[in-house]
Amino acid sequence: MKLCMFSPKDGELERGWPGRIEGDRVVQLAAQTLQAFFTGGGNAREHAEYALADVVLRAPVLHPPSVRDFSAFEEHVRNARALRGQEVPKEWYEIPVFYFSNPASIHGPEDEIVYPDGSTQLDYELEVAAIIGAGGAVAGFTVLNDWSARDLQAAEMRAGLGPAKGKDFATSIGPVVVTTDEFDGSEAEMIARVNGEERSRGNLRDLYHSWETIVAQASRNTRLLPGDVIGSGTVGGGSILEHNDGRWLQPGDVVELEVEGIGVLRNRVGQRRGAAPS
Repeated sequence: MKLCMFSPKDGELERGWPGRIEGDRVVQLAAQTLQAFFTGGGNAREHAEYALADVVLRAPVLHPPSVRDFSAFEEHVRNARALRGQEVPKEWYEIPVFYFSNPASIHGPEDEIVYPDGSTQLDYELEVAAIIGAGGAVAGFTVLNDWSARDLQAAEMRAGLGPAKGKDFATSIGPVVVTTDEFDGSEAEMIARVNGEERSRGNLRDLYHSWETIVAQASRNTRLLPGDVIGSGTVGGGSILEHNDGRWLQPGDVVELEVEGIGVLRNRVGQRRGAAPS
């Protein structure tokens, strides 16, 4: 089942309504949000139907209780650390590690991402995210772009903490959440394009740490809530950083992250903060 948050194109609904996509139609579900839908066990009355062409898809979870982003692809970690002359530490293989990102800076499909202040090295990161449902279990999966200001990130991590400011200006998710009966997170081709040019390609099957292990670590000594977002980390080769070619994102660039079985998450990079409109 493909779930979404949507609003009619002629409406002005920031959050939208939860819906179920069937072909070229969207069926409205009687819940306030997808979090509420998951909390209710994934059951809700159905309301009106809309043509998919007549609606705007929103972030499937606009205000998640938390965002944890793991680093579960060995190739990405190896590539990134090699640029700093470092090897992958043994601890990385022993436990899945993550950082907390900013639940107040969630963006959906087609949203504009404002270029972060103080940065000239804006990067995309090609990921999949699990969305938590009832009882701390994974309800489904979506596409995640962990936007990164690499110069801000590098400076703060040299100080011994982070990533934080290099990340918290934006995280994009969407366009839909595909439930686990249709997408189990074990395998999917993953592609990143900038202005239509393919820049990255990988596969979800290359996860070193399984989703079971990731979720178990996320819930250790705490509890997961419906709507929590848990990122896989970047697939190998799934960022500009790893290519080391200096082709950082620029204002006006259109970034598309595609995951087989889920769809395409598309965003445009906006002007730098404080810049005059072009």
